[in-house]
Amino acid sequence: MGLVVDLAYIVAAVATSPFWLVSMWIRGKLRTDWAARIGWALPQIPARDPAMPRRPNVLVHAVSVGEVNSIRILADRLASAPLHARVIVSVTTDTGIARARQLLGPRHTVVRFPFDLSWAMGRFIRRVDPDLVLLAELELWPNCTRMCERRAIPVAVINGRLSARSFRRSHRLRWILSPMFRRLAHVCAQDAQYAQRFAAMGVPTDRITVTGTMKWDTAEIADHVAGADDLAHELGIDRTRPLIVAGSTAPGEEALLHAACPPGAQLLCAPRKPEWFASAARALPGVARRSRGERGSASGRFLLDTIGELRKAYALADVVVMGRTFGILHGSDMMEPAALGKVVVVGPRVGDFQATADALIAGGGLVQTTQEDLPRVLAELLSDPARRASIARAARTVVAREQGASHRHAQLAERLVTAHATTQSTDPKGSR
Repeated sequence: MGLVVDLAYIVAAVATSPFWLVSMWIRGKLRTDWAARIGWALPQIPARDPAMPRRPNVLVHAVSVGEVNSIRILADRLASAPLHARVIVSVTTDTGIARARQLLGPRHTVVRFPFDLSWAMGRFIRRVDPDLVLLAELELWPNCTRMCERRAIPVAVINGRLSARSFRRSHRLRWILSPMFRRLAHVCAQDAQYAQRFAAMGVPTDRITVTGTMKWDTAEIADHVAGADDLAHELGIDRTRPLIVAGSTAPGEEALLHAACPPGAQLLCAPRKPEWFASAARALPGVARRSRGERGSASGRFLLDTIGELRKAYALADVVVMGRTFGILHGSDMMEPAALGKVVVVGPRVGDFQATADALIAGGGLVQTTQEDLPRVLAELLSDPARRASIARAARTVVAREQGASHRHAQLAERLVTAHATTQSTDPKGSR
């Protein structure tokens, strides 16, 4: 079976190489650690100390930046009592692994997750030697799940999400994909709708639990963010004028926001991807770019073309607009600015965060609008501080109510590790 899957991967990679090679070249991503991606360079895993009680190895896989941010609290919980696990965080993308090293590296081991080729995945699994594998959101791969099953390593999906469009694609190929889903020891789904989709893909219903999303837990409720004032000073933002912060924008949205910005208001845009920085700068006349150390803008336009400073920018905002909600994409996470007490505006496209948007809208903590109505909505919000404060309070209430998923995920991990240890002690041939 592994050979068949490998051949399918190779054929697909060769057939699509003109597209992904050009894309990676344009985005400057051809220079990556290919040796680790194809399994030649193995991750450096600290050796177990035979003189110490055996701690379970828990591999937590996060694809990119969003998933890395969501597992932060869970990783720390797994490493503490009662499990005392050695947490190994694997990441796929370059930006994701940079974020993981920054956020989790001082406390946990961060490694590159290889391509799902049988030889690469086999070497990786043997080196990591996990007692449990946790896959953030979905990220199921046939060779990975098959090899874990062969070694009797439980695999669970945490923060499970199967969007409508992903489900439609997956369900058409259910006859091929369902074995992966059936191998799962458990699925922690973000909501009941996602749970139903996992069941439709073949996961037994007794292995599915609705736990909510861990992203609520990472949305820290706070009135101040360290470094926010410094950011405002260094960019030359006028603190006496209203500021709209647009987070995780996509190409085309910067021009929309520039046109929709009310007279006298300032606009700071933070594109979702570094390869979008240049086009965003072109769409904002007179823009001051953070990466160049530019200070002050006669047009009141600012570009946050750096990584890791968006939370500071949110703290400065009078109104936050979530990017990737007004074009053809499927939304961005609106929890963080809501937890900071900011009124958040989204467009019609929130499919990837539908449950989050629904919870906030139902609680009166989110404003949803269209491209056409965006200028009016922004003008009304900036002119009505009392309304902004009311929406912000409602949003914080929703955030506080929804938190706790990380603890529930940690409890599941403890049960799976305990069950795995029991299985190994009674059937030592079933694993390594």
